[in-house]
Amino acid sequence: MTWPLPVELSGEAVRLEVLRPEHLAGLIEAVEDGRLWELWYTSIPAPDRMEGEIARRLKLHEEGRMLPFTIFDGNTGATLGMTTYMNVDPVNRRLEIGSTWYRKSAQRTGLNTECKLLLLTHAFEALGCIAVEFRTHFFNHQSRRAIERLGAKQDGILRAHTVTADGKLRDTVVYSIIAAEWPTVRQHLQWLNSRAKAGG
Repeated sequence: MTWPLPVELSGEAVRLEVLRPEHLAGLIEAVEDGRLWELWYTSIPAPDRMEGEIARRLKLHEEGRMLPFTIFDGNTGATLGMTTYMNVDPVNRRLEIGSTWYRKSAQRTGLNTECKLLLLTHAFEALGCIAVEFRTHFFNHQSRRAIERLGAKQDGILRAHTVTADGKLRDTVVYSIIAAEWPTVRQHLQWLNSRAKAGG
């Protein structure tokens, strides 16, 4: 049996649907908000490569290695970006939440907090995960701050870990949340989410 099974996750501000080819136009429009593919320290598809990126993620999904989502605004229905359960390990009940990006206008709005709350709740409470990982480029300080703000703890830095699209070596920072920490992290995320909705 494929693990994790496809699922739709909905909150008050965001909705996560399993990625489909018909999401292409909305994702192109989203990635053009802020020209996100120009960020050198992350890997976000340019508009002309979005169709290929969707196909890549769906192939990994078919192979049981990824469950990709499109992120939508829960109120307007606008496409906000992409995220995934990736590097899934059903034997050891571990996965990574990654390959995430949001359109520029959705960044630093509190939407990421609710999105991660939905993904983590499903991972720990429905899938029975022992641990959930997050990984990012050493120089992606915005991503590192966002991961740390969730309550994840740094496990270490994998030096010269991967070769990037432009041929440079990337140091990867690895974070995780383990099942024993989840109740406290959940309470923290619920508090952050409530504060964001109250405008705090």
